[in-house]
Amino acid sequence: MEICIFAAVKNKFYTVWSGRRVGVFSSWDECRLQVEGFAGARYKGFPDRQSAENAFKDGYERANDKNTLTSERIGRLPENQPRPNVTYIAVDAACSGNPGKMEYRGVYVETGTEIFKSPVFEGGTNNIGEFLAIVHCLAWEQKNRLNIPIYSDSYNGQKWVSEGRCKTKLQESKKNEYLFDVIRRAERWLAENTFRVPIYKWRTEIWGEIPADFGRK
Repeated sequence: MEICIFAAVKNKFYTVWSGRRVGVFSSWDECRLQVEGFAGARYKGFPDRQSAENAFKDGYERANDKNTLTSERIGRLPENQPRPNVTYIAVDAACSGNPGKMEYRGVYVETGTEIFKSPVFEGGTNNIGEFLAIVHCLAWEQKNRLNIPIYSDSYNGQKWVSEGRCKTKLQESKKNEYLFDVIRRAERWLAENTFRVPIYKWRTEIWGEIPADFGRK
């Protein structure tokens, strides 16, 4: 079943801290020219010019500190942390081959309910699926006005989300062009939405497989 994902809040201005050109831009098309394909690009959307200009003056780290996870804040749990028994959502991805057929899903662990599942993408990787699963979950929670912690067993997926970019080395091709379109939508969602919830690393070596696991190992 086709799923509509990563619907973005409309922003009118975009701040680019790191790109081909930096500053405040008045459309996504202008912003995209500065950041798409630029290694280490840093950018974010805002509803008005004043907010965008203030964020540019504040700098990337300060402007994103309250709303964006950083790599230093990913999955920081004590070594002896017991398996979580609070309400949370688990996300996971599965890929047959590398690259190969890839999909991901999210599970509301308290009831065992699968709350979303992607279509099967051609020419994907597991890391891409983990990244998309987290972003999809963030977008789903925002849409449903929830604030529930997310658990993922992928450090790369969490790190890419914190950096706002899917840093895969996979090359785009005719086979996976739809997947790369979804990746770009996910990156744009992260740039245009400040909504975040705590994202934790699932400790597979202690707790066993994550509840959203596809069970294909």
